[in-house]
Amino acid sequence: MNTGGVRLWHEKEMAMTSNRTVLDGNEAVAHVAYQASEVIAIYPITPSSTMGEWSDQWAAEGRPNAWGTVPLVAEMQSEGGVAGAIHGSLQAGALTTTFTASQGLLLMIPNLYKIAGELTPLVIHVAARALAAQGLSIFGDHSDVMAARGTGFAMLASNSVQETADLALVAHAATLESRIPFLHFFDGFRTSHEIMRIELPTPEEIRALVESAGVHDHRRRALTPDHPCIRGTAQNPDVYFQARETVNPYYLACPAIVQNAMDRLADRTGRGYHLFDYVGAADAEHVVVLMGSAAGAVEEALDALNARGEKLGLLEVRLYRPFSAAHFLAALPPTVKSLTVLDRTKEPGSIGEPLYLDVVAALNEGLPGPRPRVVGGRYGLSSKEFTPSMVKAVFDNARADRPRNHFTVGIRDDVTHTSLDFDPDYSTERSDTVRAVFYGLGSDGTVGANKNSIKILGEQTDLHVQGYFVYDSKKSGSVTVSHLRFGPEPIHSSYLISRATFVACHQFSFLDRLDVLAVAEPGGLFLLNSPYGQEEVWDHLPRPVQQQIIDKKLRFFAIDAFRVAHESGMGGRINTVMQTCFFALSGVLPRGQAIAAIKEAISKTYGKRGQAVVDKNHAAVDISLSRLFEVAVPDRTDSTLERQLAVPAEAPEFVRKVTSLMLVGEGDSLPVSALPADGTWPSGTTRWEKRNIALEVPVWDEKLCIQCGKCVLVCPHATIRGKLYHPDQRADAPPTFKSAPARWPDRQDMLYTLQVATEDCTGCRLCVEVCPVKNKSETRLKAINMRPQAPLREQESANWDFFLALPEPDRQTLRHDSIKDVQALEPLFEFSGACAG
Repeated sequence: MNTGGVRLWHEKEMAMTSNRTVLDGNEAVAHVAYQASEVIAIYPITPSSTMGEWSDQWAAEGRPNAWGTVPLVAEMQSEGGVAGAIHGSLQAGALTTTFTASQGLLLMIPNLYKIAGELTPLVIHVAARALAAQGLSIFGDHSDVMAARGTGFAMLASNSVQETADLALVAHAATLESRIPFLHFFDGFRTSHEIMRIELPTPEEIRALVESAGVHDHRRRALTPDHPCIRGTAQNPDVYFQARETVNPYYLACPAIVQNAMDRLADRTGRGYHLFDYVGAADAEHVVVLMGSAAGAVEEALDALNARGEKLGLLEVRLYRPFSAAHFLAALPPTVKSLTVLDRTKEPGSIGEPLYLDVVAALNEGLPGPRPRVVGGRYGLSSKEFTPSMVKAVFDNARADRPRNHFTVGIRDDVTHTSLDFDPDYSTERSDTVRAVFYGLGSDGTVGANKNSIKILGEQTDLHVQGYFVYDSKKSGSVTVSHLRFGPEPIHSSYLISRATFVACHQFSFLDRLDVLAVAEPGGLFLLNSPYGQEEVWDHLPRPVQQQIIDKKLRFFAIDAFRVAHESGMGGRINTVMQTCFFALSGVLPRGQAIAAIKEAISKTYGKRGQAVVDKNHAAVDISLSRLFEVAVPDRTDSTLERQLAVPAEAPEFVRKVTSLMLVGEGDSLPVSALPADGTWPSGTTRWEKRNIALEVPVWDEKLCIQCGKCVLVCPHATIRGKLYHPDQRADAPPTFKSAPARWPDRQDMLYTLQVATEDCTGCRLCVEVCPVKNKSETRLKAINMRPQAPLREQESANWDFFLALPEPDRQTLRHDSIKDVQALEPLFEFSGACAG
């Protein structure tokens, strides 16, 4: 390979991307880790997966690292395999990295002890995530990294997307000089998936910090036949203890090495960091100590509270291990009277959480005289919101004569009464920041369009941008809520938008069950994707929605995005349509400039798929502008429609009081007492959910059907079922309930019904694909065909209830090896929350 030519191409490419780059934390880390590595072993686990995916893609494209060679990227079969692979790679002298989170990190722990014990330079990048305890959670906190703090790895915390790139580089530089392996972590989802405009370190900066002397020393320590040695012996009691203490000088030297790397980064980029960074009043009396993305919310609250005369501060922990008590104490203002240490993890049975215990120890050992009062608290487990209003409650507690210790904030603990009260209406949002919230359906393109919007504004204007996306763990087919901020000043808001100047609802059916306008600020804009026209859309809104529009004096706009998408040849993908409407209404860019930018982004995004795809998207942009209309808002409500109950009234008590609140996005209001202590949950609760996410559902043609049962067998959600029953059992059927004579040789006196649960169907079309029967007069039709769901919903709900009331057959009378018979078996697993199909 001509590495000189590759390097020229590479540096030109990186020079372009290093200015005004808009990306998320995972991609920022992946850029640096890829540049600084020779071997990358990967295994996917949410939310760290995309770091490995980017690395794999770049290696496949032949992109070189900072030294002009293409890293070897290998996907293993488990996290244990990754741990073994990186251990072996390190012993061969290669610059090595990996990415992981949660249980993935825990599966590596045995190897981590060995890697650290052997003083081997390595960086593991962790999108920190909750561990499965009473239940599994894919969302972010510090439980995983805290479980690894005894391994001997240094731990470096990043608080923002910019920091993930910078401190990733610091970790790669410091590990070689210190010989201590590093675990560089940042909050899963909140930072790993947050999109912002940042400055990426360039290849020159990476080569400058990752000094060649450290690389050569690492090479010389490699296991090789040229100078053989043994590493990894067994030791008896006579020497193990002494050998364990030999590493002390390396850990004592590590903090200074990290600070030196931070200083060198600052010299080259102007972005300075310290092991502990203090923010706030120089004469602060009350200081919060924490690490991670919550620093953004605390900084916002500090600015607001100190502006009215408070004396408050924040100490951000960056190098958590080795914990340098001297640097910690030097960073504190001398006026401090109290410290509140916030941990994003829970360690049951401990006298306090990890960071709290470290701070208490540091004060005890480092301050011989009077010490600040210290209290600890827990926040943000599993990505629970942490807002400026909660920060204010934390400081209010610190100022109290008898502050509560070992508190929680952000929940309501009515069992052990640990929680602090907070005012949810307290806000520090800037008035000059556009705050937009978009409600979409997983896989409808909403998130992709919003990511494009952020890139357009971040790269083509001087606005500061932020994008964050709330995904349901059900992923495709569930609600996604996009939170976008644009403003003239840097954005530190590491929490969801609660006061939106612009609200868009991309699925009309959401209005029946979600309070999408709860976040709308008075005088804001509301954009709705509606199948109804300008004169009729108001009459189809539920009464509470009408009332909110009137009370908040919202300007109301609508468009039939699905119709525009179909007319422009884009099927059900409404992302381009709704993105165009956002730019046309929000005013963040002049309309002409916005439309040109959208079309340019479309060409970049879809160019590889062919000009036809680009042309369809461009057509959608043009049509959208002509179909967008404003709805006249009356001065009073006139709708007879109400929001549907989240679950039917006949649902079990637990489902009505607990599950229903979770389904409508109000699970945060549930108190501790409402949830089972051991994670034991009732089974079969999904039958009450009625997600209503399918735009089209299968409709049975009973005259054409051969009753083969293939559609029932292939349905992954058990939302289509067949049943045999006697004719007299059909007497009280709803008028639209369909049936046909049974086509079973031994059951010709019975009726057969194929029934679809339209409110549970995900619209995946598998049943239509598998149907073997075609309508001879119209060959595009089969014995089951997709039709719009909304007009069918009410009648098919009644039909489904009647179908369920029909007696189930005796399982012993049916053949379990026959598809035709199996369709009549009652499913024992139904209405999975998985992706469509």
